[in-house]
Amino acid sequence: MKLHQLSAAALLDGYRQRAFSPVDVMRDVIARVEAYEPSLRATYLFAPERALGEAEASAARWAKQAPSGPLDGVPVTIKDNIATRGEPKPVGTAASDLTPEPRDAPPAARLREAGAIVFTKTTMPDYGMLSSGLSSFHPLTRNPWDLSRNPGGSSAGAGAAAAAGYGPLHLGTDIGGSVRLPAGWCGLVGLKPSAGRVPIDPPYTGRVAGPMTRTVDDAALMMATLSAPDDRDYLSLPPQTLDWRLHPEMRKGLRIGLMPEIGCGAKPDAEVRAAVERAARDFEAAGAVVEPVAPIFAQDMLDGLDVYWRTRSMIDIDALSAEKRDKVLPFILAWAESARGASGEAVFRGFSRTLEFAERAVAATKAYDFVLTPTAPMTAYPAELASPSDDPLHPFPHIGYTVGFNMSGQPALSINCGFDAKGLPIGLQIIGRRFDDVGVLGLARAYEEIGSYERRAWPEPG
Repeated sequence: MKLHQLSAAALLDGYRQRAFSPVDVMRDVIARVEAYEPSLRATYLFAPERALGEAEASAARWAKQAPSGPLDGVPVTIKDNIATRGEPKPVGTAASDLTPEPRDAPPAARLREAGAIVFTKTTMPDYGMLSSGLSSFHPLTRNPWDLSRNPGGSSAGAGAAAAAGYGPLHLGTDIGGSVRLPAGWCGLVGLKPSAGRVPIDPPYTGRVAGPMTRTVDDAALMMATLSAPDDRDYLSLPPQTLDWRLHPEMRKGLRIGLMPEIGCGAKPDAEVRAAVERAARDFEAAGAVVEPVAPIFAQDMLDGLDVYWRTRSMIDIDALSAEKRDKVLPFILAWAESARGASGEAVFRGFSRTLEFAERAVAATKAYDFVLTPTAPMTAYPAELASPSDDPLHPFPHIGYTVGFNMSGQPALSINCGFDAKGLPIGLQIIGRRFDDVGVLGLARAYEEIGSYERRAWPEPG
């Protein structure tokens, strides 16, 4: 196996044993990026020379068996909208003024403190309000499994980079599914942590930062670093010492709910539903008690939340100059502008849906240790589209399974559970009780062992 394909855990073992150095790894990752970026377009501010300099410093530390932190010398990518000191944060839009950020955001700071080598940022759509690789600022990002398909978003570049083997660790953000959806469509592990588990700046309702990796162990390894405290996030959880080491054995007698339909957004394609139901049978065969769960949400809840989000974006875009406003992606402009006639009551009721999502999610899942759903109702859609519907007035048929658990603050993880007839990945979502991030990762780790779906080699993009 080539160095760029190794997990972070395997890289750290190799450094300890002096089988290879961070310089060897960084050179291989750089070569991988340079070979495939002309077709994928997943990166922003790619800095190979700086990365090699950091790798040389890391190699000197490892030569003395004195690493600076738990991720010393491991390559990592960070999403565009997570601030990195001295670099602009365009949040995917050509309307940005590209002012350099004065300091690292909390997740970026934690990764650097742990010794990780941040060698590039990754792409996203305008303002993170699409589950797509389409952006007015970045080139169109494509899915490595099929270049005619979308990687999803808004952590689009992170999903494409991880699936293409641009190193082992990738950091995304998620306010309605933006880690889990690209993870599902790119065949990855993507964790939306519990609300407040990973400090972010600024905090916002439903917004979290989380790992996107090829293995569950690597996601847990990232969480051990990302969950360290930072007082800039005034909504973060109190500091807590958690054991992020995972074991592949599944505890017998777990109560697991199976929710193939959730009540809002599109219904699952037949192949998606079949793959998720097969995963449920795998858990049952391993000793879990699996019970069906009826749909818990309703379409008017998602529609109301959409009105609130449209209004928020309309206000942000109205604050731009006319010149900058014209640079925003037309799909986003049309979507936001449609809120202009909304009444104050409609916007208030739309915001109130966040609490209704939370109430229903917690109530419906509290009887179970974990709940299983599809990550998305369909597999990856055409690359050029802004959303599976490609309709700014009906933009969110794909987020019904994910968005409610942002609002409830529950940990939720996507993991690959198979492929459709076209060879596109299908994501299984595992939802845990509030604050049980370690438990969700643990069940996903068990699924890596017991899952009966076909394993396939990672893609080699054309």
